[in-house]
Amino acid sequence: MGLAIVYIIIAIYSTALVLIFFYSLAQLNLLINYLGYKKRNEEAPKFNLLDPKEIPFVTIQLPIYNEEYVMERLLDNIAKIEYPKSKLEIQVLDDSTDDSVVETARRVTELQETGLDIQHIRRENRQGFKAGALKEGLEIAKGDFIAIFDADFLPEADWLKKTVPYFKDQEIGVVQTRWGHINRDYSTLTRIQAFALDAHFTLEQVGRNSKGHFINFNGTAGIWRKQCILDAGNWEGDTLTEDLDLSYRAQLKNWKFKYLEDVETPAELPVVISAARSQQFRWNKGGAENFRKTVLSVITAKNISFKTKFHGVMHLLNSSMFLCVFIVALLSIPMLYIKNTYGHLGWIFKVTSFFILSTIILFVCYWFTYKSIQGSSFDNFVDYIKLFFTFFSVALGFSLHNTVAVLEGHLGKRSEFVRTPKFNINSIKDTWKGNKYLTKKLSPNMILEFALMIYFLFGMYSAIPLNDYGLFPFHLMLFLGFGFVFFNSLTSKA
Repeated sequence: MGLAIVYIIIAIYSTALVLIFFYSLAQLNLLINYLGYKKRNEEAPKFNLLDPKEIPFVTIQLPIYNEEYVMERLLDNIAKIEYPKSKLEIQVLDDSTDDSVVETARRVTELQETGLDIQHIRRENRQGFKAGALKEGLEIAKGDFIAIFDADFLPEADWLKKTVPYFKDQEIGVVQTRWGHINRDYSTLTRIQAFALDAHFTLEQVGRNSKGHFINFNGTAGIWRKQCILDAGNWEGDTLTEDLDLSYRAQLKNWKFKYLEDVETPAELPVVISAARSQQFRWNKGGAENFRKTVLSVITAKNISFKTKFHGVMHLLNSSMFLCVFIVALLSIPMLYIKNTYGHLGWIFKVTSFFILSTIILFVCYWFTYKSIQGSSFDNFVDYIKLFFTFFSVALGFSLHNTVAVLEGHLGKRSEFVRTPKFNINSIKDTWKGNKYLTKKLSPNMILEFALMIYFLFGMYSAIPLNDYGLFPFHLMLFLGFGFVFFNSLTSKA
């Protein structure tokens, strides 16, 4: 290996590590914000919903597409929402192309007969996908406030009573609630998804919101001021995460977002890895698309502080961390051999080993978010350690898949909005097998994921002849992570 190539590998590897370190420092700052905010008791102006004059008109939008397994559950749950019927309408924005349309229409008709103002709205095409459906529904919405729920969400009956009052503050454009998970303990896959989402919905959302930094509406389980949507330019379907896009456009126009950590909205997590793949791909590609679309507007905005800009840029780069992680993983084996071949470069490896701090910082940050939901007992801490390293390994296993998504987003490659199949899984006894929405195709990435599993097995073996075990735990986690993703991808076709 020529010395020029060695230096190029070291430069790329080190740059990726530095970016990961900056990301971990941003997370640490959010943790400080989060812990500081938890100690405050903030009062906000609120509508008095006991006074009929203060009760605003609300439209609930339910954007759906081929949701046969959860439609009845969704509609029955939404029908229980406690709010004056004269001030509430429900729009079922149904883009479905299968037989579920007939059953949905029948159930909507039954609910209409109870006096509920609910409409079954169909479009000629799926132009703009979810963003297009929301935009068309908005044109005829009666409400001043627009609550949005995806098909797998089950808001409590008093959800509107807990969220609508905050709009008394005329500067509030969005109220977002925390996602809960009805099938958290179904499998290892659901546990690690819940773990990652809990960190986002505690550390990140509270940490940013508490200091006035930009947060995002999460696509569901939140409520918009209609005027805010229109003022920000309405829904646009040019990215796969239309929620993040509109959130940033609204906040750049000085609208404030209110995040309610204490209001939990339960939902179902994907239970099959192919479903998790499609969701991860959409979220990560959409994040990169929004970085491409919005980052210059954030950097050049004159109405926000430098710190808000920094957190905004890091937020938009969130998904790009998978690219950095994948680069570090891929180059770690060549780096192992470089270290043991070029002794005079030893100082570089002492410096790069400093970045183990990134993992320690994330370990601490995630512990505080984990214990806020699960509790802080010794048993919970032991469970946390096991879950953190399981999560870390599987996240590494997803790094190839998510890197492809991120690169497509940054390069501007367009793709369809692929919905995440829903299963109506509530307990360990429920099964996903036979779900007609599951993709029958194997991911082309699977071959590469198997090859990477073998590659990192070689990385572990390399520690023996080189007598250098410093990267052995990292390669072990990579081996287990890619193995988990590969074998689960195979068995989810069963």
